[in-house]
Parts: sequence; C-alpha cells; structure tokens
Amino acid sequence: MPPARPRLLYVTDLAYQARGRRYCDEDIFLTSRLREDFDLALCHPRDAAALMDAFDAVVVRNSGPVLGHQDAYDEFRRRAVAEGTRVYNPLSGKADMAGKQYLLDLTAAGYPVIPTVDRREDMHLLPESDRYVVKPKLGADSIGLRIVSDPATEGEGEEAGGTVLIQPCVDFAYEVSFYFVDHDFQYALYAPHTDRRWQLEPYEPADGDLEFARRFIEWNGIGHGIQRVDACRAPGGELLLVELEDLNPYLSLDALDDSRRDAFVVAMKASLHRFLAAEG
Repeated sequence: MPPARPRLLYVTDLAYQARGRRYCDEDIFLTSRLREDFDLALCHPRDAAALMDAFDAVVVRNSGPVLGHQDAYDEFRRRAVAEGTRVYNPLSGKADMAGKQYLLDLTAAGYPVIPTVDRREDMHLLPESDRYVVKPKLGADSIGLRIVSDPATEGEGEEAGGTVLIQPCVDFAYEVSFYFVDHDFQYALYAPHTDRRWQLEPYEPADGDLEFARRFIEWNGIGHGIQRVDACRAPGGELLLVELEDLNPYLSLDALDDSRRDAFVVAMKASLHRFLAAEG
C-alpha cells in the first residue's frame, strides 16, 4: 500500500464578506492545489476544536477576524496548546495573533513603525499631527478604526486608557505588503492609489525594502508559516510598519501572474512538509 498522506484540517470561513477582497476564491484555489500533496478537509473556525484531533495539522487561513468567533477561537487555542496540536501558523506568534500590543513594544524598542501609544497621557511621545488614528487593541480588518483631530477631546474618554491604540495619521505615498513563507520572501504588492487599498499591483522591492521587512519576520521568530508585513511609504521616503499579520493574512493571490502564484503554492507545500516533519 502507498504511504498515508498527511491530513490537514483547513480552517476558513468561505462566507465571510471582506471589503474589496474575496476570501473564498483564494481558499478554493489554495485547497485545490494543496490536495495534490495532502488529504484535506475544510471547516468553519467554530468547528475547528471539535474536528482537529482527526488530522495531522490544522492550517488556519482566511477565517475572518477572530472577534467574530472569539469564544470558539479561545477554546481552539486552549485545546491546541494543551494537546500539542500542530497549528500552522504556530500559535507562538507575537504580532497580530496576540493583538496589537506589539505595535507598542516595537515603538518602545525603536523599530521603524508608525509611533503608537495606548494612553492619552503618553500622546506627547507622538509626533505632532492634525489628525490621529484611534483603533482597538483587539481589532482587525479596520473594525472600530476612527480618525479624529484630538483623541483627548473627541469622546475617547476611558477608551484611551489601554484598550485602544493612538497613532499620528501619516500622510503616506502608498501602502506596500511583503509576503513571506517561513523566512523566505515570496513577493510584494502595493496600492499605488491611497484611496483604493485593495487594488494591488506587483511591487519590485529594493534591497533596503527587503531588509526592512525581514527585521519584523526575524523579530517574530516563527519558524514555519505565512506572514505579511504591511508598511507605508512615509513623507520622508522611509518605510514604516503598519501591521505584521501572522494569524491569517490574506494573500491577494489574484494580483499575481500564474508563475508567481504557482511559485507561492510550491513554497507553501514545502513549508507544510517541513513543518510536519519537524513537529512529528
């Protein structure tokens, strides 16, 4: 008999409605290709904890913001950690997987990130701005994000005492995202029009751009998995981190040509095989 193929439980919410993106199309494509190497089943994030014991690993992909199923995600994490379940990406991520605290930590450590505080009394640490971005620490997909002229007087009240983040509103030239599998750079995409965040085009990064992105991949320390480094080109020409997505980053594969899309699939398959071998 041929050797048994690894079994993957692929967690996604095919019905999730994302602005400007079709999560379901991306996961339908990815699972069609992953089936070439793995026995695979799809499930909703609310079903993952109940089903995961029957599989060799759980792959968390376009499952939507955790806020929509926080109770189920917390139970999934608790059981996966307690039972030693293989989860891809590994649950050790320090970035969006754990909330937005990392933006504060990286600011304090002097990394090239949009300066961030979580208390009104610390606003003096931020560059002066005529507009500020206020967003929940436990947020995703721009849910709850507001732009205000003065967080101290715009009805933020006690919210600005540790549950939200405050940042200067950066007048950036464009946003750019760098996509990695394990620690290997795959491709970059950018939004040349600031008012159309998800109309992405291929971006050819300079050496300095890749050095910038790799700093955050190395900081996070995930050995296997998919990560997206989101940045903006600040008025001074430098890149600043907007977000480090290490839980379920949307990949915008539809913005790639066939060769780059195929190369990503090959890299993801190889990463999963390494992950299963290392953890097995």
